Amino acid sequence: MPAIGTVRQLALSAGRDLDVTLAFWRDVLGLNVHARYDPPGMAFIMAGDVRLLFTDGVPAGTVYLDIAGLEAFHAEAKAAGVPFTAPPALVHKDTEGTFGRAGESEWMAFLKDPAGNTIGLVERLPPEHP
Repeated sequence: MPAIGTVRQLALSAGRDLDVTLAFWRDVLGLNVHARYDPPGMAFIMAGDVRLLFTDGVPAGTVYLDIAGLEAFHAEAKAAGVPFTAPPALVHKDTEGTFGRAGESEWMAFLKDPAGNTIGLVERLPPEHP
């Protein structure tokens, strides 16, 4: 068996207009273009140690990103007109510590970029959070 490591790269749709998609990731999520190649019209954004590849011919995908201050981000982004497909909601109470510290709760909100990619924003909160 090979020794599989961490995720290196995810491919996401660039949509009809790469510039519009990249502007969304920069202006809404605060992530900047790491590298861009024209032609063929592809760009990379770094999300931690994972490369996000935006290119034509790739179906829309889903990526989950950790975020601190999900409620505040949601309120600010929504006030700025960013459409969310789902507001912040509790999705898992990790009583056993399966995905992190035992007792933490996992909250998520969802939005789409102009290319139709779904972005899940994830925040884990300590047990004392209501």
